[in-house]
Amino acid sequence: MDLKKTRTINLNEGDSEAKRAEIRDYFHATYDTDEQLYTTLRHDAAFYLRPDRLRHPLIFYYGHTASFFINKLIIARVIEQRINPGYESMFAVGVDEMSWDDLDERHYDWPTVQAVKAYRDQVRALLDSLIRTLPLGLPISWESPWWAIMMGIEHERIHLETSSVLIRQLPIDQVVQLPFWEICRDAGEPPSNQLLPVPGGTVQLGKPKDHPLYGWDNEYGSHQAVVEGFTASRYLVSNREFLPFVEAGGYRDAQWWSEEGWNWRQFRQAEHPLFWGRDDNGWRLRTMASEIAMPWNWPVEVNQLEAKAFCAWKTALTGQPIRLLSEDEWYRLRDHCRLPDQDCWQQAPGNLNLEYWGSSCPVDRFRQGDFYDVVGNVWQWTETPIYPFHGFEVHPWYDDFSTPTFDTRHNLIKGGSWISTGNEATRDSRYAFRRHFFQHAGFRYLESAAPLDIYDEPYETDPAAVLIARSTMAKSRAVRGARVCEAKLRLSSFAP
Repeated sequence: MDLKKTRTINLNEGDSEAKRAEIRDYFHATYDTDEQLYTTLRHDAAFYLRPDRLRHPLIFYYGHTASFFINKLIIARVIEQRINPGYESMFAVGVDEMSWDDLDERHYDWPTVQAVKAYRDQVRALLDSLIRTLPLGLPISWESPWWAIMMGIEHERIHLETSSVLIRQLPIDQVVQLPFWEICRDAGEPPSNQLLPVPGGTVQLGKPKDHPLYGWDNEYGSHQAVVEGFTASRYLVSNREFLPFVEAGGYRDAQWWSEEGWNWRQFRQAEHPLFWGRDDNGWRLRTMASEIAMPWNWPVEVNQLEAKAFCAWKTALTGQPIRLLSEDEWYRLRDHCRLPDQDCWQQAPGNLNLEYWGSSCPVDRFRQGDFYDVVGNVWQWTETPIYPFHGFEVHPWYDDFSTPTFDTRHNLIKGGSWISTGNEATRDSRYAFRRHFFQHAGFRYLESAAPLDIYDEPYETDPAAVLIARSTMAKSRAVRGARVCEAKLRLSSFAP
C-alpha cells in the first residue's frame, strides 16, 4: 500500500474477508507512517526533549498511540490481557496540551526508545492477529469490536499530525530531512488576495449513525443553520500578506488583541509567528525538519489568537468588518465549491492526505471552484468554539474525547493540512484546540456585517445529554478504573 495515498475505510459495504484485508492494510500503513515520522529525529536524546513546554516530550507520544490500542480494546472487552500494564498506565494520561498559565512540572521516568519500540512491535503483532481472526460482520457499527480497532487506527493518524508539529518545534540540529517528508520547492510572491462572494444558504451538519466512514462522537447528531451571504478571501493569508502586521508592530500593540490573546502574547513574548525566524539574509521559515528562505507565497501558520489580532488590525486598516469564518460559514464555502468527500476522490483535491509534500505549498497552487485551499495546505482557524450537535452521544469507549472541549475554550479548525489523513481529511471531521495551540494551521478571512452565531452553551446545560453522558461515562470509567488499579498494583514489578 502506498503510505501517501491511503483512504479511511467504508465500514458499511463489501465482502467481509475483503474488508478484513482492507482494514489490515490500513492498520499497517498507519503504523508504518507513524514510524516514518519518528525517523526524522536525529538522536534518541531528541525523544526526551520538550519541544513545547506545555506538552510532554515525544517519547510519550511514541508510546501513547500503541498503548491506546490496548486500553481501548480492554474497555471494549475485545481482549482481557494487557501487554505491559506499566506502559499502558504511563502513556495513557496527559495528551492534551496544558493551559499556558498552568504548567505541569511533574517528573516522569521515561523508558528507553528501544524499550518503547519493542512494546510498539508487540502491540502491532497483537493487532495483526486480532484483525486476522476476529469475526467480522458488516456494517461495522459503534458497538462492534471492529469499531475499537478503527478507533485506534484513526487515533494514531491524529497523533501523526500533532507529533509532527512538536517535531517542528525541536532545535533544527535534532532533526533530519528525509526523502519521505520531502518539502515543496515552489516559492515566490503570492498574488494579491481578494474578497469573492459566497451566496447565502442552508448548511446541514452532523452524521447519521449509519454513515459509512468512521467518525468521532462529536461528528454525530444534527445541526442546521441559515448562513447569510458574505465575501471571503480567495486565498489563505500568506506569509507576505501577514508581514505588514508584523512590521507595523502588531505583536506589540495590545489594541489588536483580545484579553486572552494579549495575555498569551505577553507570556510567550511573541514578536512574529512561531515558525518564522531571521538571520543576516532575512526572514526564514522552519518546516518540520528544515529551515528555508521565507516562501512568501505559502500560507502563514499562527494560532487562533494571532489570526484574530490580524483581523482586528485589518478591520481598522480597511474600515470593513473583517473576521474569521465560523464553522457554518466554512461549510457554506465548502458546499459552494462542490468539493467531494474523501471516499469519492481519485486524488486529493488539495495539499492534503500526504499526497503531495511534507510541507505547505503556495496558496495559489490548488484551485477549488473560485477559491483556493478550501481544503488542504493548512488548517483554517474559525470563530466557533466546538459544541455538541443536537442528539450528541458520548461514545462509551472514549468518554473524554469531546466533552472536555465543550468549554468554550477550544475553537474548531477546518479543512485539514498537508499531513491530515484518514478521518481528519473527511468533510465531517470536527477537531478543536485551545486558541493558543499551534498546529499546521492558518486562516482565511471574510467581510460581513452579519451577526456572528456562537453556540456557546456548555454541554452540561442540556439535562438530557448530561444524564446520557453520566451513564455512559460511569460504565466505562468503572471498567477503566479497575484496569488502571490493576496496572498500578503491578507497576512495582514492571521492568522496561
